[in-house]
Amino acid sequence: MGRQRAKRASEGETLKGAKREGFPSEIMAGHSKWAQIKRQKAVTDAQKSKEFAKLLRKITVAVKEAGKDPNANRALSSAVEKARDANVPSSNIERAIERAGGAGAHTLENVLFEAYGPAGAALLIEGVTDSKNRTSQEVKHILAEHGGKLASPGSARFLFQKTARGWEPVTPLPVDDGTKETLTKLFEALDAHDDITDIYTNADL
Repeated sequence: MGRQRAKRASEGETLKGAKREGFPSEIMAGHSKWAQIKRQKAVTDAQKSKEFAKLLRKITVAVKEAGKDPNANRALSSAVEKARDANVPSSNIERAIERAGGAGAHTLENVLFEAYGPAGAALLIEGVTDSKNRTSQEVKHILAEHGGKLASPGSARFLFQKTARGWEPVTPLPVDDGTKETLTKLFEALDAHDDITDIYTNADL
């Protein structure tokens, strides 16, 4: 009995230590779990390559908008951290930073779409695109196919707070298993889009 208590106490200290050390957001309560769910699914080489490309484009745009110094560029620091978490090679990250001065980088921009999905779940959808209008229409179509719709600026963002690792819901929204399944299919469809880099929801998945 004493050993069991000691083991539980040790596990509690380990979790507290993980929070103090700034482990990935899925360890902590209240964050969107989509990134965690996505990592649990089987990932093919093609999917991994596509994911790397998205992360590297986000780095390039961050440099383009605020410079190469991650200490002065919070968006760059966050983008590099996410790329490292996904095991993107350091050489690829360095090339993405240098690529920000190239001609192709000037046509890229960050976008943020606000939306609502099934059961009134709020969504924030981040991306990098060379045509905001095109991406907006394509995201609108994906949402419609899965019971969601685009929302006007500010109508969903107020339900989240910005953190170093993205957007955290102010108050998680409880949803039933059927809604979780529908939302997961929606997120998979959005994630398959080349321009979409991050998806956040206040739904408690």
